[in-house]
Amino acid sequence: MPKRQYNRRSDEERIAEIQRQIEELRERAERKAREDDQLLKGYTKLQGALRNFIQLAHDRGRGDIGNMVEAFAAGLQRQVTMPIEEPRRRRGASSEDS
Repeated sequence: MPKRQYNRRSDEERIAEIQRQIEELRERAERKAREDDQLLKGYTKLQGALRNFIQLAHDRGRGDIGNMVEAFAAGLQRQVTMPIEEPRRRRGASSEDS
């Protein structure tokens, strides 16, 4: 059995790996710090339930209901994954009107 070959990583490769790990840790901390974290956890549970319901509807011959729920789930997913923005003000609204 021949000896195993080892490839020593260069300094640049090790630095790149550490930077990638730092970025992953930052993203993880950011996800934990999100205010709507509980909302996202609930959404993942809801997503599974909706998938099961969609499959059940199609299995029972109610594709219309399955398609409607699937469209709802797609719209909900878009809303959940969008970044949180400040609410928009109407054009004619001003603080003096109140």
